[in-house]
Amino acid sequence: MKTYADTSVLFSLYATDANSPKADAGRKVTPVPLPFTVFHRLELRNAMSLAVFQQRITPIEAQLSWQEVENDLIAGLLVPCHGPWHRIFQAAEQMAQNHTAVVGCRTLDIIHVASASVLGSTDFCTLDQRQLDLGRRLGLTVVYP
Repeated sequence: MKTYADTSVLFSLYATDANSPKADAGRKVTPVPLPFTVFHRLELRNAMSLAVFQQRITPIEAQLSWQEVENDLIAGLLVPCHGPWHRIFQAAEQMAQNHTAVVGCRTLDIIHVASASVLGSTDFCTLDQRQLDLGRRLGLTVVYP
C-alpha cells in the first residue's frame, strides 16, 4: 500500500473533531485502502476512549465510530497489516538518533513514520507537524489533510 495515515488522521475520519472536515476532504481526494496495523488499532481505540474520558465524544459516539472502523476493515478500506515490528523499531531508533534533536518527535510519532517507511509507503497523512517534518525529511510525500 502506497498511502499511510497516522492515528490523528484516522481519529478525525472516524470520530468528529475540529480536524474532521480536513480529513474527510483529503480522504475523498485519496480514497485508497489504508494499512491498519496493530499499533493503529491500539492507539485509535485508546484515542476514542480518551475522548470519552475528556467528554469530547459520548460513549455511544465512540462505539459507533469503532463500528465504522470495523465496517471499513470488512469493506477493505482499511487493510490489516501485521508489520515486521523488529524492523520498524530498528528504523524508529535510527530516526530518533538522526532526527529527534532537530524535529522534536515523540516516540509514538516516530513509530508511525517508521511504519510507513518499512511498509513501503510513499505517501504519508498526518495532522501532527513533527511527524510531517520527519516524514518529509525521509522522503515521504504528505498527501493530506
